[in-house]
Amino acid sequence: MPEPTLYLFDGYNLLNAGELKDRDALVDLLASFVAGKGARGVVVFDGVGEERTIGSLGVRYTAHADDVLERLAAENRASERVCVVSSDHAVRWTSGQEVRKLASRVFLEELAPVQHVDHEQRGAGGRVGDRLDPDVRERLERLRRGE
Repeated sequence: MPEPTLYLFDGYNLLNAGELKDRDALVDLLASFVAGKGARGVVVFDGVGEERTIGSLGVRYTAHADDVLERLAAENRASERVCVVSSDHAVRWTSGQEVRKLASRVFLEELAPVQHVDHEQRGAGGRVGDRLDPDVRERLERLRRGE
């Protein structure tokens, strides 16, 4: 199956399936993931919060995240390769046959080797970002977020 061009993430479902407990850390991880894939993404959280866009990742808040994920999958599955990341069986079932579905835990496990390799490549010198001038680091972060 070709790589998805649109990822739809069930925010709190992902938080509950993994070790991350902070929404902002999850959003940063997902923004980096979709940017690395050259895809778009939308993470949807139940509740209220600041809706924003970070690079090619949209962050949305709603009373019922499942309904929004199902609607976005239905609206986009005919024109894009869509992947829904959720452990909610109803969300995955109603998203349609054309949509790739990943359980949150499986998605996070697939990310883990990538994160592990990154840590190994740092070597004895530490992270490159730790050696950058704070102004340069801030400008690069704004660029990564599409600002």
